[in-house]
Amino acid sequence: MADMLRVTLTRGLAGKTRRRRACVRGLGLRHRQHQVTISDTPENLGMINKIVDMVTVERV
Repeated sequence: MADMLRVTLTRGLAGKTRRRRACVRGLGLRHRQHQVTISDTPENLGMINKIVDMVTVERV
């Protein structure tokens, strides 16, 4: 099984740019305190790096 990451959106989307909101939606996050489990791929890590100040990430 591939490595998995648990991503939690800790900050809201108000006042954020369209590009940052797109990264949040691309990861499957919908609202503040929402958690998703995603695979550890370069694409997902790139989106996480764009919004690193808005999320918390932990390995599962």
